[in-house]
Amino acid sequence: MPFVILPRTDRTGWAALACCVLAATSAAPAHAQYASGLSATVEVASDERRRGISWSDGDPVLRGTASLPVTDGLNLDAAAISLWGSHRHGGADAVADLGATYARQIGGWRLSAEGRYHLFPGASHRGYGELGAGAGFLIGPASIDLAANYAPKQSSIGGDNLYLAASAAVGVPGTPLTLSARVGRSSGDADDPARAARLRPDGAYWDHGVSIDYLQGRWFAGLRYANSDIDGPGSAHTGASLIARFGLSL
Repeated sequence: MPFVILPRTDRTGWAALACCVLAATSAAPAHAQYASGLSATVEVASDERRRGISWSDGDPVLRGTASLPVTDGLNLDAAAISLWGSHRHGGADAVADLGATYARQIGGWRLSAEGRYHLFPGASHRGYGELGAGAGFLIGPASIDLAANYAPKQSSIGGDNLYLAASAAVGVPGTPLTLSARVGRSSGDADDPARAARLRPDGAYWDHGVSIDYLQGRWFAGLRYANSDIDGPGSAHTGASLIARFGLSL
């Protein structure tokens, strides 16, 4: 699947995106939490889809991530993603996810907790924070993970938001491929339905997806199918989608 990136000519948008990328490369995804030093990735993807909803209005994106271990189990992490004027997020040119993750291995369980704030350069009063916790364990060659993320009541999201998810992944023996699947549910109270529609277009809903990922040395690629049961007036960019990505670990 070819990637076509359509850059904006708006200088303010470019400046906002540049700030986000610089933030990401100085502060990372939870999967890098056991790294011994600063790690980072850069990639292109055909969509920025989270919890079954496109944040980039179905357009391709650029993404940068970084992770910096602080102490044993504690990481500072960041990601910056181009949104090119997302209608869902008030015309934001990008999103920067800034936070920290703490993880411990206790017996066969991997437990984690995190705090994260989502900034939206190019849009006013759109930022919001959320807390998360997770538990994972191995069953033979497969990993099972359970997670919960909660955004307390904030005016920018018109109330609060709870996301519960379960996922599983298994490496294909003798290959650099990993197969995974996930299912999640979003719910919460809406004080302002118009603002709450950012994260829950038609109220509580389910999302699900499956993916195949390739990792060889520093290069990685993936193909993901994502869908949700949102079918009301707010269903734009929430239906079935096939998302491709390609990137490099630095």
